[in-house]
Amino acid sequence: MSEVLLKTVALQRVYQQGGESLTVLHNADIEIKSGEIVALVGPSGSGKSTLLQMAGLLDKPTAGKIFIAGEDASDRNDDERRTALRRQFIGFVYQFHYLLPEFTALENVVIPQMIAGKSRKASEEKAKELLTRLKLDHRFTHRPARLSGGEQQRVAMARALANGPKLLLADEPTGNLDPETSEGVFDMLTELVRATGIGAMIATHNMDLAERMDRILELKAGRIISY
Repeated sequence: MSEVLLKTVALQRVYQQGGESLTVLHNADIEIKSGEIVALVGPSGSGKSTLLQMAGLLDKPTAGKIFIAGEDASDRNDDERRTALRRQFIGFVYQFHYLLPEFTALENVVIPQMIAGKSRKASEEKAKELLTRLKLDHRFTHRPARLSGGEQQRVAMARALANGPKLLLADEPTGNLDPETSEGVFDMLTELVRATGIGAMIATHNMDLAERMDRILELKAGRIISY
C-alpha cells in the first residue's frame, strides 16, 4: 500500500500588502503518495512556489494543516521540529541549481550527507552512485562552471536525493533549460524518482511534461483543481 507522504488540509496563505489582504492559497487540500509523480501547474503568480515552500516546511501557512509522512507539522512555533522533519523526509530541486561554485560535482553531493552525519566514505559512495545513474560519472571532478546547464541541474538532483528523502519537491527544475535538454533532464529525474520509490511534486509551466506525470494539480484563483 502506498504511503501518504504529504497531506495538506484546508491550507491557506494570506499576505498583508499595504493594509490589504491578498489570499494566495485558499483551502488547498492535496495528497502525494509514495511512488507517484504529481505535476503542479498554473500561471505565474498563481502560488505554485508558495505551495511548495509550505509543503517543504520552509514557509508557514496562515491556516490549515500539513502532514509529512503522517506527522503533523502544522505547529507554527516549533521551528526545531519542522527543521528536523524537513531534513529527514524532504528533498528540494529549484529552477536554478544553487551549486557551491568552489566545489566539484562530487563534493556538492557529498557535503549535504556529511552535514547530516554520514561518513565521508559512505557519502562519496552514494554521491558516485547517484551521479553515475544521472550519466555524470565523467564529471565527478568538474566544478559547476565547467558543467553545462543540464549537467548542473542533474548534480542538483543528485544532491536533493543524496540523503534519501521520501518526498521530492521541485520548482520548475527544467525552466532554465532549452527544450531538448529539458526533456532529457526531466526523463532522468522521473526515472530516478521511480527507481527509488519516493513521491514527487514538480511545479512546471510545460504542459507536455505535466501530462507525462501520474496526476496534475492545477492552482487556479488560489484553489487546487485535481485531474
